[in-house]
Amino acid sequence: MSNYFISIKELPSSEQPRERLRDFGPQALSDAEILAILLRVGVQGMNVLQLAQLLLREHGGWHGLQKIEFSDLCRIRGMGEAKAAHIKAALEIGRRLLLAAPNQPLQITSPADVVGLLQVEMSHLDKEHLRVVILNTKNHVLKIENVTIGSLNSASVRIAEVFREPIRLNAAAIIVVHNHPSGDPTPSPDDILVTKQLIQAGQLLDIDVLDHLVIGQARWVSMRERRLAWL
Repeated sequence: MSNYFISIKELPSSEQPRERLRDFGPQALSDAEILAILLRVGVQGMNVLQLAQLLLREHGGWHGLQKIEFSDLCRIRGMGEAKAAHIKAALEIGRRLLLAAPNQPLQITSPADVVGLLQVEMSHLDKEHLRVVILNTKNHVLKIENVTIGSLNSASVRIAEVFREPIRLNAAAIIVVHNHPSGDPTPSPDDILVTKQLIQAGQLLDIDVLDHLVIGQARWVSMRERRLAWL
């Protein structure tokens, strides 16, 4: 016996996602209801809310949907380019909001501040990315620079490239950040060696290397807090 199909329009208005957003605000909506608004319509035999619930459940929630490639998202039953584009665009808005500094420059006061800026995106990258958070004398973020992509070792990381943009911006300090696609943020011997080289170069350039953060899946490591490369 087939399941009885109920379309979104057949639900009471108090249970329809757009109407609930209008009446109670977006904070009252579940993840599935928010995703249903982006998807707009369901697929044969499944209304849009059911489709949203299925996508979130089978692909690991918002983090999973951010990680999945656009082309793979398009091939999922009930999707297509338009729906996939809506999802990817909405997730990118969220990422950019994290990076945006409302009204005043963002100030870094702890490693957790940097992790809050970058973890959502960097924990799902399938290659190692090295980024530099460039700071002024008050630890306000001047810029976040993507320096290199690929395995982090002393041969692949050019010290001059790391400091090029901080020098141009007359930075006082930097925080280096890279991810481990394996999900394990434990620093490798190469991570420690590269960090020592960066600290030494920073001392010559009068740019303080405040920390080197390694981001994994839902975990991260501050190399300075663990006294790796810092005496």
